[in-house]
Amino acid sequence: MILNKKYFRIYFSLFFVSYSFSQEIKVVATDSSKTENLDEVIITATRTIRQLSSLPLPAQIISKRDIERSNSIRLNDILNEQTGLITIPDFGGGEGIQLQGLDSQYTLILVDGVPLVGRSAGTLDISRITVGNIKQIEVVKGASSSLYGSEALGGVINIITETPKYGFNGNTNFRVGAFNTADLSTIINYKKKKLGATAFLNRYSSDGYDLNKADDLKTVDPFSNYTLNAKVIYDFTDATSLFVSGKYYTQNQDYIASSTLKGESTINEWNSHLKLSHKYSEKWSSYFEFYTTKYKAKDYLDDENNSRFSSSYYNQLLIRPEIRATYNPDDKNAFIGGLGLNHETLDRTDFTIQPEFNSPYLYLQYDGNLTEKLNVIIGARFDSHNKYKSQFSPKAAIRYELNDNLAIKGSVGSGFKAPDFRQLYFDFTNATVGYTVLGYNAVSTAIPELEAQGQIANIIVPVSEFQQQLNPENSISINIGFDYMLSSVLKLDLNLFRNNISDLIDTRIIANKTNGQNVFSYYNVNKVYTQGLEFNTTWKPINQLKISGGYQLLFAKDTTAENAFEKGDVFARENPSSPSFQLKKEDYFGLFNRSRHMANLKLFYTIPKWDMNTNIRGTFRSKYGLLDSNGNNYLDTYDNFVDGYTIIDFAINKSFYENYQLSLGIDNLFHFTDSQNISNIAGRIIYGKLNIQF
Repeated sequence: MILNKKYFRIYFSLFFVSYSFSQEIKVVATDSSKTENLDEVIITATRTIRQLSSLPLPAQIISKRDIERSNSIRLNDILNEQTGLITIPDFGGGEGIQLQGLDSQYTLILVDGVPLVGRSAGTLDISRITVGNIKQIEVVKGASSSLYGSEALGGVINIITETPKYGFNGNTNFRVGAFNTADLSTIINYKKKKLGATAFLNRYSSDGYDLNKADDLKTVDPFSNYTLNAKVIYDFTDATSLFVSGKYYTQNQDYIASSTLKGESTINEWNSHLKLSHKYSEKWSSYFEFYTTKYKAKDYLDDENNSRFSSSYYNQLLIRPEIRATYNPDDKNAFIGGLGLNHETLDRTDFTIQPEFNSPYLYLQYDGNLTEKLNVIIGARFDSHNKYKSQFSPKAAIRYELNDNLAIKGSVGSGFKAPDFRQLYFDFTNATVGYTVLGYNAVSTAIPELEAQGQIANIIVPVSEFQQQLNPENSISINIGFDYMLSSVLKLDLNLFRNNISDLIDTRIIANKTNGQNVFSYYNVNKVYTQGLEFNTTWKPINQLKISGGYQLLFAKDTTAENAFEKGDVFARENPSSPSFQLKKEDYFGLFNRSRHMANLKLFYTIPKWDMNTNIRGTFRSKYGLLDSNGNNYLDTYDNFVDGYTIIDFAINKSFYENYQLSLGIDNLFHFTDSQNISNIAGRIIYGKLNIQF
């Protein structure tokens, strides 16, 4: 599909006529502190440079220093160690991120401010992202659709990659470890006068691992992947600059379904990103951005006779032009606004058509320091769409400094998650079992076809109910907390959160088939919520030692289920042969795959005279339920649970001759595994790493 040319004319005209939009990197900060050389600055929360400690929103930064010292090699490794974040494996082997108890489909993943695509079943696999060229990771919690639109219902994670540095320099990292895992990264930087460039190459491979020795299949099959990223920056003048970047990722993996069915899967992903920035005065600046990305995946299985048993493909394209402006009337107030268009297409196995989404959007935000102690942010975004109802997403945040050591803050915002291609156009029938899954928009044509073929025994939900649009999922997110600096070496923060989600998209049976199976489709019905608290603390008693810790308490529940338990409509059995008994309201545990408690503790210690640093990091996850084991369709205290577990990682890094560093470490020190329930924890991993600076 080709983007309509009228949109390009509109956006280019607006850009060159108005010259009123901002650049993300060079914008002047709206804090009382104007310097950009702050210890911790964040862009994602407001799309302007802000000092993290002055932000009225719940956010955190994962620094390059912490990433390097922990010797992480993939994004999922480092995110698992953060408060309130946990990676969840999906049925296809990918890992999505759960944030404040919300599924991975509700967290927007950005790289340098632009989104990744490739959510085949709602999950964006973050294990495909290397950390070798990451400058910092920014995590913003709570609905962020007022700036970022769909998929930011629960929050945003923005991966900021390295930009060119002055002179010529670079480094090479090589890490080898258990399961014949090898990670090789090289980054080269060059910058002189007006021109800057950086190139990054990563190769990552593994023989995979097997948690269950009872069968002939591996938990993770052997794979290898490559990431190539390049950036060029050119400063035409002090006020005008051009940014161009490109990325290519490819992966090949064995695909073994049984002793007789074998094949392979491949992924190819690329993106290009162009940004033209201009600063007109001390008050006005702008940029025009054009971004396009494509994600392609294919897999096949052949039988023992080398005949094709099955194959599938997935081909998604996103094109997004955007223009943005920032206006700073004075040192205390700032306005940012922008408009753009998301154009998406998808060609996929088991789809009724090749769909096309067009979604123009407009957003505006005010960020003001009304007094020296009071900061207020008010913003909103409007998203139109050719396939679902338009969305208006407002947000407001406030921070007030009670004194030099204590500040309170709060935010409330609206978020939304648009129905994805799968929920609208899926047309899949399982060849072995015989059930069928239809996207909402596919029902009106697919059901009559199945009837004509004699496959429908009974229609439960009339086709007429699918004449309207499937609504986006919506949320109201509330965060209230405080930042407390007990002393210059000890600080803590507490955040209370609540996310109310309505119009949740779920599946239901819409027809019975003559083969005894069912036809499923999607609909808006459930209301769920997640609520709890997050606590973080950092203590640095001496320059050589930093201790940090975090804890999350989470309650994630379905309001329909709560009502059923409260009315006494839910029953359970302790075992299949025992009589059923009525459950109480307090017996309802909540949503599946959510832990009530999660915590982390990290200790980093530096020994300057030996040019050495070491760290030990621990994460804890309490029990959680993956399925209903007593047949009442809910997760209650009488179901079977996955036991809680703790992971301990250890690393030591020693520098030699100024430009060399040797690292040794053990991930999952005590060799925790759970072959029945947890597929993404491989066991103890012993590794070594060499870093060379040049």
